[in-house]
Amino acid sequence: MRTSFRLLPLSLCIALALPAYGQDDGYGDDDWALCPVGDAVPAFADAPAPTGTPQQRIEQPTDIEGDQLEGQQDENTIVQGNVALSRGDQFLGTDRLTFNSETGQYVAEGSVRYSDSGMRIVAERAEGNQQDDSHTITDLRYQLTERRGNGGAERIELKGEQGALVGSTYSTCAPSERAWELRANRIDIDTEKGMGVARNATLRIGKVPVLYVPWFMFPIDDRRRTGLLYPAVSLSGRNGFDWKQPIYLNLAPNYDATVTPRIMTERGASIGGEFRWLYPKGEGTVSGTWMPKDKLPENEPFRYLNNPITGLPIPGATLPTDNRGQFSLGATHYFNKFWRARASLGWVSDTHYLEDFSNSLYGVSTYSIGSTLGVYGQGRHWSASFTADRYQLTDYTLTEASLPFDRLPRLFAQWNRPLNDWLHAGIDAEAVRFRHDVFDAGSRLDVKPFVEMPLEGGSWFLRPRLAYRYTAYKLEDGLATSIGNSLAQRYAATSGTTPTPELIAQLTNAGPTRSLPISSIDAGLFFDRHTQIRGDNYLQTLEPRLFYLRVPYENQDGLPLFDTAPMTFSWGQLFRDNRYTGPDRQSDANQLTTALTTRLINEDDGRERLAASIGQIRYFDDTRVIVPGETPVERGKSAWIADVSVAPSDRWQINASYQWDPKFRREDLAALRARYLIGDAGVVNVGYRYRRDLLEQADFSFLYPINPNWSVVGRYYYSLLDKKELETIAGVQWESCCIAVRLVGRRYLRNRTGDLNNSIQLEVELKGLGSAGQKTERVLRRAILGYDRDDLYLVPPSPLRRDTVDPTLDSNP
Repeated sequence: MRTSFRLLPLSLCIALALPAYGQDDGYGDDDWALCPVGDAVPAFADAPAPTGTPQQRIEQPTDIEGDQLEGQQDENTIVQGNVALSRGDQFLGTDRLTFNSETGQYVAEGSVRYSDSGMRIVAERAEGNQQDDSHTITDLRYQLTERRGNGGAERIELKGEQGALVGSTYSTCAPSERAWELRANRIDIDTEKGMGVARNATLRIGKVPVLYVPWFMFPIDDRRRTGLLYPAVSLSGRNGFDWKQPIYLNLAPNYDATVTPRIMTERGASIGGEFRWLYPKGEGTVSGTWMPKDKLPENEPFRYLNNPITGLPIPGATLPTDNRGQFSLGATHYFNKFWRARASLGWVSDTHYLEDFSNSLYGVSTYSIGSTLGVYGQGRHWSASFTADRYQLTDYTLTEASLPFDRLPRLFAQWNRPLNDWLHAGIDAEAVRFRHDVFDAGSRLDVKPFVEMPLEGGSWFLRPRLAYRYTAYKLEDGLATSIGNSLAQRYAATSGTTPTPELIAQLTNAGPTRSLPISSIDAGLFFDRHTQIRGDNYLQTLEPRLFYLRVPYENQDGLPLFDTAPMTFSWGQLFRDNRYTGPDRQSDANQLTTALTTRLINEDDGRERLAASIGQIRYFDDTRVIVPGETPVERGKSAWIADVSVAPSDRWQINASYQWDPKFRREDLAALRARYLIGDAGVVNVGYRYRRDLLEQADFSFLYPINPNWSVVGRYYYSLLDKKELETIAGVQWESCCIAVRLVGRRYLRNRTGDLNNSIQLEVELKGLGSAGQKTERVLRRAILGYDRDDLYLVPPSPLRRDTVDPTLDSNP
C-alpha cells in the first residue's frame, strides 16, 4: 500500500546537539581507532538504501507502506503492521501510526525507528501535530553515523525551529564500555539561529564527574560564528604556565580572523593574529605575533651577549627584550588558466626569534627566512616566472655575509616541445639582478637552447642531446675590481712576477661572458625474465644504462659566484650535465657513466620487492673548472654509488645507500634505514647516516603495543660525530576506541649552544570531543615514523638542514 504523506520531522536537532560541545576531529567512517558505528543503534534491516542528500529531501515525495490501512472521512487514519515511511535519505518505521488529516495530529507507537544519512534513532513513542509543527519523542536512543557519537534522551520537544532535549547523554564510546560521557539536564535548540544552550552539563570519566558547566552556548551546525576556540595550555621550565586563547571572528562569508592572546608566566604576554580571505580568483593568509616585553633574554643573558662558539662577548650585542614578533603572508591570485601571482613573505624581529619560539630542531638549524613575490605562468609546452627573492638572517652565530644573494628581480622562461616524432627542441633562459647588503653584486643572463632525439622502443632507449650555454654578466665596479685583483694575485703566484697595471686592468672585466656547447648521449636497455623464489612468481629486470657527457673547458675564474655551489655527489648526479647548482659555473667534462639496476616485482600483487642499483663515473680527463675550496676531480674513476631497497615481507622495508671511493679506499657515505611493522599498530624504525667529515647519526624509534590498549613509545636520536644527544623520547599510552591517555617524557636540543630541554607531557583525549593537556600526539607523529601507520616514509627531513622555513613557527618550547 502506498500513499502521499509528509514525513515526520524527527531528524531535526539530535545529531548536532551534544556533540557540538566538542570539536569535530574529522574522523571518517573507516577510522579504525574509533568505536564501531553500529554499537548503540544497529542499522535497520527494513530501511531502504538512502537516496539523495539532506538538502534534496524537500523536493522528494514520501512513500508509506503498511500491512493494514483503516480510516474514514474526518476521522483518524490508522496504518498498522510494519509501517514504513521513506523520503530520500530518511526512513521512519513503527508498529502503528495514527494520523488525523483534519487536525494534523499524529501518534507513532511501538518500535519507532528513524534513520537518515547522519543518524539513527530508536524510541518508544512519537507524537505531535503536523499543522503547528510541534512534536514530542520519548525514551529514545541515537547513533550519529558521521561523528561516531551515541547516547539517549528522556524526551525531545520540538516546536517549529525551536527544540529541547531533556535528560540527554552523549559519548563516542560503546554503550558497554562507557569510558566517558556527557550528560545534560536540558538542551534548548534553535535551528533557525543554529545555536543551542545546555544547562547543568556534566562530563564524566567512567563514573566520576570531572567537569560541571551550569550554562553553555554552542553551535549546532556548520555556520561560522564569532567566539572562543579551544585554548592551548602547557607548562615548561622556559615559559612557565603557558595559556593561548584563540578568539575567532566571523567577519564575512569569504574572510575571517583569529586573535590569540597568550600569557607565559616566566616570560610575559603576547598577542597573535591571523586573517584569511577567499575570493573567486584567489586566496590568502596573513599572520603575525607581537610580544612587547620578553623576560627570557634577561633570564639567559649569556646566550644573547656571547658568541656560542668562542664564549667571548659579542661587540655591540644587546638583549632582544622589547617588541619581539614575526610576520608572514601567503597569497595567490589567478589571472586566468595560464597565469597567477603568488606572495610568500616572512619576517622575524631578531636572530634569536626562531630558536626562542620553536620546540624542534628546525628552529635551531635554520639560518634564514626567504621571502618571494612573483608572477608565474605555465602552458602545455612552456613555463615562465617573474619573481623577487629576499633573505633575512635568523642565526645569531652568523653574519649578514652568510646570506644568499637577493634576486631583485629574476625572470625565468622555459620552452620545450616536440618538432616531430623523433626531434625535440627547447630553451631555458634566466635573467637575474643580484643584490647583497655586504657584497657588491651585478646582473646575469643565462640562455641554454637544446635539441634532442628521444629514440626508444619497448626494451631500449637512446637520447642524444646537444645544448649550447651562453652566460653574460654586468658587474658593479667593486665586484669587477675584486675579481680582477684575485686573478692578478693568482697570476703572480703561478708566474712569479708582479702583474703590471695594464694587466690588472685587462683582468678587471665588468662584463664577462661564457659560451659552451654541451653534448650528451643517454642510452639504456631493459631485460626481463620470469622466475620463482620460495614458490612465488616474480618478474626480474636487468637495466644497464650508459650516459656520456662532453663539455669543453673554458676558464671561468673571471666569473662571480652568486648562487652556485658544488652538488652533493649522489645517484642523480651520475646523469646530470653540470655538477654545480647554478649557472655561474659550467663544469668541463669528458666522462662516461655506467650504471646497472635490477628489480624483483611480485607478479601476484605487483609490489616491488627488490630494487638494487650501482653506478660509477669514468673521467677521461682532469676536471679543471672548480670553485674556491673545492678539490679538483682528477682523471680516473669516481666513487661507486650503490642503492638498495628490499621488502622481504609485507612487514619489513629496508633501504641502504653506500658510496665507496676506490682511489682513496674510503667510504664517503653510508646510510641504512629499516622499518618493521608490529601487528596492526606497532612500528620499529632504525636509521644510521654517515657522510664523511659532515655527520654521523643514529636514530631509533618505536611504538610497541603491549596489548590492544597499552603501548610504549620511544626515540633515541644521537650524533656520533658530535657525541651529542639530539632527542630522547620515552612514553606510555593507553588507548581505546573513544579515549586515549598519553604520558611522554622528552629531552631535546633547544638552542645552538647545545643546551637540552627536559619536559613531561600529559594528554587526555576524548575522541570526538577534544583533548586536554599538551599536544603529545603531534610530537610523536614527527618523531616516530609510522606512529599512526598512515605515514611510512623511511627518512625524515634532516634536522641539520640550514634552509629557509615558514617564519610562523610558533609552538610551546
